[in-house]
Amino acid sequence: MNFSWRDGNQLHLLENGEAFFPRVFGAIQRAERTLLLETFILFEDQVGNALHRELLAAAQRGVRVEVMVDGYGSPDLSDSYVNSLTAAGVRFIYFDPRPLVLGMRTNLFRRLHRKIVVIDEVIAFVGGINFSAEHNTDFGPEAKQDYAVEVKGPVVLDIARYVQQAIGSEQVTRRWWGHRSHRPVLNALPGDAQVLFVFRDNDGHRDDIEQHYLDMLRKAKQDVIIANAYFFPGYRLLRAMRHAARRGVRIRLIVQGEPDMPIVKVGAEMLYNYLVDGGVEVYEYCRRPLHGKIAVQDQQWSTVGSSNLDPLSLSLNLEANLMVHDRAFNQTLRENLEQLLREDCERVEGDKLPPRTWWHLTKSVLVFHFLRHFPAIAGWLPAHTPRLAQVVPPVQPEMETQDRVEAENKGARP
Repeated sequence: MNFSWRDGNQLHLLENGEAFFPRVFGAIQRAERTLLLETFILFEDQVGNALHRELLAAAQRGVRVEVMVDGYGSPDLSDSYVNSLTAAGVRFIYFDPRPLVLGMRTNLFRRLHRKIVVIDEVIAFVGGINFSAEHNTDFGPEAKQDYAVEVKGPVVLDIARYVQQAIGSEQVTRRWWGHRSHRPVLNALPGDAQVLFVFRDNDGHRDDIEQHYLDMLRKAKQDVIIANAYFFPGYRLLRAMRHAARRGVRIRLIVQGEPDMPIVKVGAEMLYNYLVDGGVEVYEYCRRPLHGKIAVQDQQWSTVGSSNLDPLSLSLNLEANLMVHDRAFNQTLRENLEQLLREDCERVEGDKLPPRTWWHLTKSVLVFHFLRHFPAIAGWLPAHTPRLAQVVPPVQPEMETQDRVEAENKGARP
């Protein structure tokens, strides 16, 4: 499945749960026909319970609701949570669930990491925000800084068609504007943003998102800002960042300064000297854990999605990003990132760089070679076709005999 750039879209940047959840829940409340949802994490907390209520209400008023969550990222949903949805007609699917081994989850690789919602094939949400309370800033010091996009326009049908195929939906999306990519009459469409839906899988689209980053860096003329939560990319992307910086492009990289997992910062720090020596400006976001996967280039190109720049996202997980050509959206996202840089980031330079010892140099060389060959290494891992496990609706308990007789008698009365 391949998609083309689609003209005539309208985009709305959503920062953190405070902006994201109300927009998604409001769209679900207005749903009339179909609702498709994919997420890595769905927790049975304040946010997950609110989503449950909206999905249940939509299904009860006749909307066809299909949900797929990752079996590793969402392992603890209760039977009552899921069964109440399926009993109302929701099609609920686990992506590649596995039994625990010695109390531990073993299905670490090739995860469903996408976060997508599509409603009535006219509005979609794509980004990095899961359905959990930790994406709200009132969650506390561990609240995640993250982003998503609300989009309307022709690209929504591409997104819908992709999700339908991924979850084995019986729905069939019919394209109504054809396959032409020239700019249509703008007043007939929601907006004027050009958008491409890009995904990564373990079949024919293994490096599509990485290739878009590489192409963006090669074509950059003035300025690039990349904010990525789990930054540990392959050698090609590191080299492209240095090459762009050396030809005069200002490259700014924002990574986690207060990581949700300590190993994240350890890995990124191994790359600091290489990047800074090559002219890349490295910043650590220090207000709270950074979970975003976003970037802007010059005045028009930008991306928001679920893909980190690390081995899991670039080589194993199932991911989805929107690539955007639009000055207004670029400016909105750029202003947000510039504010983060001014108010919440510390630049890594001078005494903040890791020591230049032989041990650190040796580790860096080993890391570079590991990164360079990780896609091939990942190919040696035991491969399997991920299983989609649809939850069967619960069998409704039969009424006691007397209750059933009384009910039948009542039904027989004139």
